[in-house]
Amino acid sequence: MSQIKQLFVLAALLVPSCLWSQVSFEARIDTLYMFIGQQRELTFDVTCDDGLPLKMPELHPGQPLTDVLEVVECLGTDTTRLNEGKRMQVVQRWSITAFDSALVYLPPFEAEVNGKKYPSKSLAMKVLMMDVDTLHLDQFFPPKDIQDNPFSWFDWKPVFWYSVLAMLAALLLAYVIVRWRQNKPIIRILRRTPKRPPHQVAMEEIERIKTDRRWADEDSKEYYTLLTDTLRKYIRERYGFNATEMTSSEIIDRLMQEQDAQALDELRQLFTTADLVKFAKWTTLINENDANLVSAIDFINQTKVEVDQQAKPEPEVITVEEAGSRKRSLAMRIAMVVLAVGTILLLAYTVWLITDLIR
Repeated sequence: MSQIKQLFVLAALLVPSCLWSQVSFEARIDTLYMFIGQQRELTFDVTCDDGLPLKMPELHPGQPLTDVLEVVECLGTDTTRLNEGKRMQVVQRWSITAFDSALVYLPPFEAEVNGKKYPSKSLAMKVLMMDVDTLHLDQFFPPKDIQDNPFSWFDWKPVFWYSVLAMLAALLLAYVIVRWRQNKPIIRILRRTPKRPPHQVAMEEIERIKTDRRWADEDSKEYYTLLTDTLRKYIRERYGFNATEMTSSEIIDRLMQEQDAQALDELRQLFTTADLVKFAKWTTLINENDANLVSAIDFINQTKVEVDQQAKPEPEVITVEEAGSRKRSLAMRIAMVVLAVGTILLLAYTVWLITDLIR
C-alpha cells in the first residue's frame, strides 16, 4: 500500500513538470475567405521554454504556398517572455495573397524546437472572385499608358509670379541689410528746387557768421574756419574749380589767372590770417576779424555775377536724409524682420506649389 502512495506522489510531481515543458505551435489565418488580390495575415505562434533553439517555418517573399496562394512579405516577429522569463512566446506574421478563385487547403506547417519538429493543424480558406457585370462591359477600362501632357502656362503661372515676388523680396532684404550696415537710410528723398546764385548763398552764410559774434569773441579758429569754408564754396561755384580741396596759396594762384592781383591782396591777407589762426594758434583782435569779414564781403561783391531775370532758373537737386538715427535703425530692423519672414513664406509656398504640380 505504501508503494502505491509513493507512485501517486511521484506522478503528482512529474505531471506539472511535463506540462510545464510542453511546446505548442499554432498556425492560423485571420479570415476564412478573401477576394482575389486582397492580402491576409498568416500567423505562426510558438510557445516553449526560454532558451531552447527555435526554428520557425521557412517562408520567403514570392514563395508559392499553393497553386493559388503566394507569400507577399514578412510583417515582423515578436517575442514575449512568460512566467518570469522561464517561458517564451514567439509570434511571426506573414502577408499572403491570391490570384485565382478556389477553395484552398494548406497542409500543416512545422516548427522545430530543440531539434524536434512540431506540426500545426491544416488550414483552409475560400478565395472569391469579384462579381463582374458582363452585360455592361463598357464601364471597365484597361490601364492607361503614360501620358505626355503638354505644358500649361495656366498651371505654372502662380509658381512663376510667386518666384518673382520671392526673388524681389530677397533682393530688397539684401539691400536693407547693406544700407543698415552702412548706417544709411533705406530711401533718400530727392527734392528739386531752383538753384540759387552762389553769391546769395555765400552772403547769407556770412550774415549768419556775422550775427553769431561768439565765433569771433571766443573761438577765432572756428570763426575763420567757417569764413574760409564759405569763401571756398563760393569760389568753387563761381569759378568752377574745386577750391574746397585746395590750399590757400593754390586758390590765390588760381584766382590770379582771372582776377587783378591787386584786388586779391585783401583775400590773400584773409587766407593768411586764417591759416595762422588754424595751424599756428595765432591770436587776432576783434577789429582784425571784422576787417577780414569785410574783405570777404568785398570780394564776393566784386566777383559776383548777377542773374539774368529773363533766363530760366537752373534746378538744383537736394537730398533730404531721414532724420533720427534711432528711429531709422528701428525702422530698418523691423523692415529686415518683415522681409525675411515674407521671403521665407513666399519660398515655402512656391516649393509647395511646385511639389503639388509634379506629383
